[in-house]
This record gives sequence, structure tokens and C-alpha cells, in this order.
Amino acid sequence: MEKLWNSNYTKVWIANFMLFFSFMLLMPLFPLYLSETYGADKQTIGIVLSGYTITALLIRPFSGFIVDSFPRKMVLLICYSIFALFFAGYLAAGSLVLFAVVRTLHGAPFGATTVANSTVAIDVLAPSRRTEGIAYYGLANNIATAIGPTVAIYILNFTGSFTLLFVLALLFAIAGFVIDTTVDIPKRETQKGLPAISLDRFFLLSAWSESILMVCFGLSWGVLSTYVAIYAKEELNIIGGTGLFFFLLALGLILSRLAGTRILRKGLIRLNAGIGMVVSLIGYLIFATVHVEWAYYTSALIIGLGNGRMFPSVQNMFINLAPNSRRGTANSTLLVSWDVGVGLGVLCGGALAQAFNYHASFWCAWAVTFAGVVWFFAYVWRSYGRKQVQ
Repeated sequence: MEKLWNSNYTKVWIANFMLFFSFMLLMPLFPLYLSETYGADKQTIGIVLSGYTITALLIRPFSGFIVDSFPRKMVLLICYSIFALFFAGYLAAGSLVLFAVVRTLHGAPFGATTVANSTVAIDVLAPSRRTEGIAYYGLANNIATAIGPTVAIYILNFTGSFTLLFVLALLFAIAGFVIDTTVDIPKRETQKGLPAISLDRFFLLSAWSESILMVCFGLSWGVLSTYVAIYAKEELNIIGGTGLFFFLLALGLILSRLAGTRILRKGLIRLNAGIGMVVSLIGYLIFATVHVEWAYYTSALIIGLGNGRMFPSVQNMFINLAPNSRRGTANSTLLVSWDVGVGLGVLCGGALAQAFNYHASFWCAWAVTFAGVVWFFAYVWRSYGRKQVQ
């Protein structure tokens, strides 16, 4: 059997870890930094930090097209280098307005780099190991998410220096860029002869049903990840337990990705996705119905176990619905669908919490997850079998 961890795939995997580790070093501490440095209130902090997500979402459809239309290594290195340099912008920003501008613009190279790097990872994988390789690739994100905030909080408590964290994030991002410069990417056919303006150039239309599926699960995740901390503090009296919640969530993601590769290796992509979705549904149900501390932490692990099987399986489905020349578009469509769902989850969760309570928000998350599971088994399962091209 062909080798999974070939040198190029290993390099791209490490570069992806560096990308997300530099991102997660700062992400959980930005609200504290803005409050202490600029005296920003909660509403202002939310506005400043939301710009990053918006620009990442807007750039992804175009980045997928660019990745498919130009040499992928060139696109990757340009995007990654810009992503790294923006960390220096945080050091240079001397006012809240300048910081907001830097933070908002930083979302564009992040969105483009995630699409380009994941597409290159697929290119350098041996075809026979592609399905499990995609699953292992996501481990880099999960591990960075699990340890990045912990490392950042430890450094801040020990040194009290936000500047040091900005410098470290810059250095890790530069290291990831340097690693990607050494990757050898096979030559491939680029898109030619397409009409000047076509929706299919920016969105994988053959994956529309899978996109609806990702919007459902992204919405549920958007509700949970945004409001879990304030819910724990105000209703469960859990102070400082959010770190453990997300650690257990990341642990579930890691364990399930490792376990799910056995099924993916056999080509049972839909089965692995279905198992993950049902497990996630159970996790959201526990979170919505049982309002005690043990259920709070248990549901985190279960949701992680479910999403860790679901996400790489559905990503494989997107890739298998696209020709090799359109892998970038497939990846960007997947991520755009997820981001749209997350954004809707933030908005719907906040509106329901304001009108009713947080329980209503979490029941909404469960209901949408249930709808996604029904949609998968009732339609996507069969339609994917008819549509896949590779």
C-alpha cells in the first residue's frame, strides 16, 4: 500500500498546525487585550472581532477559484506570507481603530490560506490514502485548538505580556510558511474554457445538498461555541470551566478522527458520516436537556466524538464530487457552507436567548442538528452515490 505520511504531506500537515496554532494563541485572549489596552466594552469587542470572520467568509469562494486557476504552490505561499505578516500589524496598531482594521483584513489571508493549504494536502496524498489522509489532516486543527489557548494563558499569566504572544504568533506563522516553501506539488490541469461569469466557478453546484448539510451542523456549532461560556457562568455557576469544555471537545475530535480512519480506509464514507451525525445529535440532546455540570462536560466530549467523524467524511464527499482541477472550489464550498451556518447560529442563538433564554438557543441547535441528520439519511445518502465522480 502507498505511504500515507509521505514527506510532502507531513510538511503540509505541520504547516497547517502552525497556521492554526498561531491563530489560537491569540483568539481567546483578544477580548481581554482589547479591554485592558483600549478600554473597549463588550459590544465594541464583538464588533471589532467579528470583522475577521466576515472577510474570511467573503474571500473563500474566490480563493477556491484562484487555487484552481493558478499554480497552487504560488497561491499558497502568497496567501500564507500575507497571513503571517499581519501578526506584525497587531504590534504596530496604536489605536482601537487601527487594530480593528488589521483584524478585519487579517481574515482574508486566513480564509484563503486554509483553502489553499488543505487543497495542496489533497494533491500530495497518494490516491489510495486520500480519504484517511483528509481525516488526519484535520487533526492539526484539533490539536492546535486544544493546546493553543492553554499555552497562551500560561504565557500571559507568567509574563503578563501580550506583546510576547503577538511575536510568538508571528514566528510560528513564519515557520509554517517556510515549511510550505519546501513542498513539492505535482503538476496538474488548471481550469480552462469556462465562461467569464459563472456561479459554478466559485461554488461547487453538484454539492448543493451536502452544503445544506454543513449549514445545519455549522449552525448548531455556532450556537454552542458562542454561548456556552456565558451559559455555564450564569446558569450552571461554572466559573473558568470553558477551557476544560473545549479541551474535552478537542479530545473527542482527535479520538474520533483516529478511530474513523479505519472506516474511511475501507471507503465507507457515508457510514462514517452517518455515525458521526447521530453521535453529535445525542451530544446536543444531552446539552439541551440536562442542566448539570457532569452533562455540560460529557456533552462536550460526545459532540467532539461526533463532529470528528462527520466533518472529514463530508469533506471527502465534497472532494469526490469534484474533478481534480476543482478541488480548491470543493474545499472553499465546504468551508463557506460551514461558515454560513456558524454565522446563522450566532445570530439565531442570540435572538432566541434574548427573547426567551439560553435553553431555547440550545434546543434550536439540537433541532437543526436533527434536521440535518434526517436530510442526510433521507436524501444526501442516495444522491451522493449517484453524483460522485471519483
